[in-house]
Amino acid sequence: MSPRWLLLPILLLVALLQGCTLSRAQIREAGAIVAASPGREDTCHQADHCATPSPLLEAAQQAIAESTPAQPVNTVALLDDSEAALAARISLIRAAQHSIDVQTYIWDEDDIGQLVLNELVQAARRGVQVRILADQLFSFGDVDLLDRLARASPNLQVKLYNPTFHNAQTPPLEFAAGIACCFMKFNQRMHNKLLLVDDAIGITGGRNYQNRYFNWDPDFDYVDRDVMAGGPVGREMAESFALFWNHKRSVPLIRLRDVNRRIRSDTAPPGWPAPHYTDPARVARVQADAEDPDWLAAWIGDDTLRVSQVNYFSDLPAKTDEPHKRDALELTARLMRMLAGAKQEVVLQTPYLVLSTRAQNLFKRLHKADPPPRIIVSTNSLAATDAFAVYALSYKHRLRYLTEYGFQIHELKPHAESAEEDWEEANEDQDAGPTGQPIVHGGKKRGRFPGNERRPGLFGSSGKRNRPAPLRSSGRRYSLHAKSMVVDGRFAMVGSHNFDPRSDHYNTEAGVIVYDPRFADAVRDSILEDTLPQNAWVIARTEPTIPVLGDISEGIADVSSRLPLFDLWPFRYATSYEIKPGCAPLAPDNPKFKECYTPVGDFPDVAVSPKLIYTRLITAFGAGVKGIL
Repeated sequence: MSPRWLLLPILLLVALLQGCTLSRAQIREAGAIVAASPGREDTCHQADHCATPSPLLEAAQQAIAESTPAQPVNTVALLDDSEAALAARISLIRAAQHSIDVQTYIWDEDDIGQLVLNELVQAARRGVQVRILADQLFSFGDVDLLDRLARASPNLQVKLYNPTFHNAQTPPLEFAAGIACCFMKFNQRMHNKLLLVDDAIGITGGRNYQNRYFNWDPDFDYVDRDVMAGGPVGREMAESFALFWNHKRSVPLIRLRDVNRRIRSDTAPPGWPAPHYTDPARVARVQADAEDPDWLAAWIGDDTLRVSQVNYFSDLPAKTDEPHKRDALELTARLMRMLAGAKQEVVLQTPYLVLSTRAQNLFKRLHKADPPPRIIVSTNSLAATDAFAVYALSYKHRLRYLTEYGFQIHELKPHAESAEEDWEEANEDQDAGPTGQPIVHGGKKRGRFPGNERRPGLFGSSGKRNRPAPLRSSGRRYSLHAKSMVVDGRFAMVGSHNFDPRSDHYNTEAGVIVYDPRFADAVRDSILEDTLPQNAWVIARTEPTIPVLGDISEGIADVSSRLPLFDLWPFRYATSYEIKPGCAPLAPDNPKFKECYTPVGDFPDVAVSPKLIYTRLITAFGAGVKGIL
């Protein structure tokens, strides 16, 4: 069968879907059913809506009270620890008196997703105005759940951003149709993450609402980072959220075709059932932490800084409509200006080391300075990443990173010791074994927690494309997901921007920039911990083993890596190095580096598998799809 015949059913589906818009009568009918649902009355009638006091919110409110236009006061706290990041969210949600705004890229239906969603529903039921804006493609795939959310409380509003064909769900054929008919729109996503309470304090960074972003998955978790910022910066967060909430691509639930149909077909109120957690004891523990002032002080409050200049930047939603307009690229533009002014050092952490053309040009100019600033990069190895296709393009450009930009690259190990310590702190009462398999304890078997492989993959592949490559070693695995940058030890950014072409041109991104050396030092120390030998391999130049021929091979590799296609030369300019026992960490440009480090291959710990082959193929042929990946 020819490709033309294969495309025909997809094009027919596109025409059908684009023609099936909801009528005003259908929208009014669904709205009336929602409004008439019982059990939507507020459970609290106090002025503060029965809020639970939180020292985190109180500190932000005090900062606002002390601020003047000339001298603002803000509070900032780095949330590296996953349990602190979760407890802070719960504490703030329970303390909200007026409003809660949430913006995210992924919202799963595992324990984390259920926990945070239930906390928000309970806040709405006591009278707080709650708004949730989630990117449609990777959030709330259950129409029945959205039906319940639509009726849970008149104070709870939910919108999905950029829905495919105005549906909440995207089955495989619609996924294909979205690519076939409207690829540019389909490819542009809202990657922002924000939780804002009472317009006074917010949390932003890399974490989505899914188990593995908070160390609750027993076999694959992310090393991630958030920042909590309170004070006048809360107003900047509120203004950004309002722009997205009111944008034409943010669609209310009753205007989504499949949700509207579900509401109108079942007028019986579904109610809001209690969450069904895989591990209720762990949920109860973090909820107790969130209400314990001493715990919050020890894990968050004692490290909270009072600073003056803190800014929340977000790309405008217009970026998705006209990405060439510079005023839509607010965060991206700020990050480029931060980089351009570097004099001594840039410390960068990104899961995907695939740079946009603009970033490449900036780093190239920095490397030509006299003297050039030191550039330290923390990123994923192939053994750690769950985005092997993106890693393949990073692998392709190793020569350029080392020679033209002067990068010192450290790739996270899949069993990084610091990540394992963080997991153990977040799961100190758990019984799961090190491989993530269920184990028998007291005659009962503890089940596996779902991860992001539950999400649909390309053309309905059940998400297998998102699973990491198989390893030769066993044990719990970790992948880097944090996105942060520190410049000259003076200011730092923590946010959602991956410093790659997708973040530059397609996704909308958000983050906080803190202009304070103390905060910059904290972020720098956190990133550098992930580069220690027990946590990462070092990427450095290979030594030619055969005179002349080795130099010729390097020359061919150089030419091959610069080709947009057909980068087929298998011998690379650089490889991964492991420190030798008894040696202290050294930079690759140290004369004694090769005495203390030994090469361990281009893809250490990765077993031979189809994904290893795919990585080589994408290195050879995939340079033209950086923006898609």
